[in-house]
Amino acid sequence: MASIVLGDDHAVFVESLFSVLVGQGFRVPVLARSLTGTIEAVHHHRPDICLLGRRFPDGDGVAAIRHLITVSPATRILLLAAEDDTDAMHQAVRSGAAGYLPKTWGVGKLVQALEQVVNSAVGLDTPRVSSGQSEEIDEAHRLAAHLTARERECLALLVEGLDTPAMTLRLGVSTTTVRSYVQALLTKLGVHSRLEAATFAVRHHLIDHD
Repeated sequence: MASIVLGDDHAVFVESLFSVLVGQGFRVPVLARSLTGTIEAVHHHRPDICLLGRRFPDGDGVAAIRHLITVSPATRILLLAAEDDTDAMHQAVRSGAAGYLPKTWGVGKLVQALEQVVNSAVGLDTPRVSSGQSEEIDEAHRLAAHLTARERECLALLVEGLDTPAMTLRLGVSTTTVRSYVQALLTKLGVHSRLEAATFAVRHHLIDHD
């Protein structure tokens, strides 16, 4: 059973990926939300793979790759990156990462790529984004352009994992108004649940998150 330390600070994305990885038989001893926590987890657990996000509140994942390899030389590092962050992808490989995985692939395709790494002695040969994927990203941003400012605020709160009562406090509006905003953004994005909306937003980088 391959072990994976998962380090990324996008709550909805990382929890969805964690659930799928465990369901597929991977062992995930740590789900880290900070760069410091990721480094500590890799040092302690010496996993087969470290899935590493790009940006954390306490540092840049790419800049930490050489250090991660130093603390656990046998761990293969895979960068989780945005499709358009090609500089980071190339820098990650130059720093010793086994490859990179675009977040827009979705959890199913990410798991397939991880299985490829586990079953191979070499790094991951990650293809460039296909025209179909590019069209999917463009379509997501086209749909998001129809959101009002308030609906976009609600979407950001969904990504944070807030429920309706917490959203009413944050926005200073009634429960009915929050539900109206959420229903509107679900309709405009073409999704059917709050979790699906949050995952959609993270995958396609619809919400600014640094």
